[in-house]
Amino acid sequence: MADTSASGSPSCAERLKSYVNTQKGFILAAEILVSFIVIICYASSWCGGYTTVPICEMTLSMIFFGIFMMDLDKQFLGINWVWTDLFRAAVGAVLYIITSLVNLIGGSRDGACMAGAVLGLFAGLIFAYDTYTIFLQIQSNRQHSAAPTDGRV
Repeated sequence: MADTSASGSPSCAERLKSYVNTQKGFILAAEILVSFIVIICYASSWCGGYTTVPICEMTLSMIFFGIFMMDLDKQFLGINWVWTDLFRAAVGAVLYIITSLVNLIGGSRDGACMAGAVLGLFAGLIFAYDTYTIFLQIQSNRQHSAAPTDGRV
């Protein structure tokens, strides 16, 4: 029998620890955590119908966290993962900000709904920051791979 403890590939827990220490991993982990707290706030309030946005965004963040943590984005090259992640983060930021503002402006609801709305605004800011960092990554990739313009044919 082969010794499984001496394998060359790192375990899932080691990959998790090392990926959370990166900037992208920390942002995705923060998105998952804040989305989970917003789900709890909305689910325990009278406005439980607003749990759709945090559930969807937490699920998508978990999927992308797993894909990037396990380096599956380098194995499945048919999808442009950077642009897909940009779209996910931008839509998440817009949806969180809209639903949170609707709950905050709505007024006379319970405290859990208001707490979910405030944390939803915070989550919207995290998703917006994620969008910004992905946009900077796309810009830097385009600048590094620019074609030469020296005029030679």
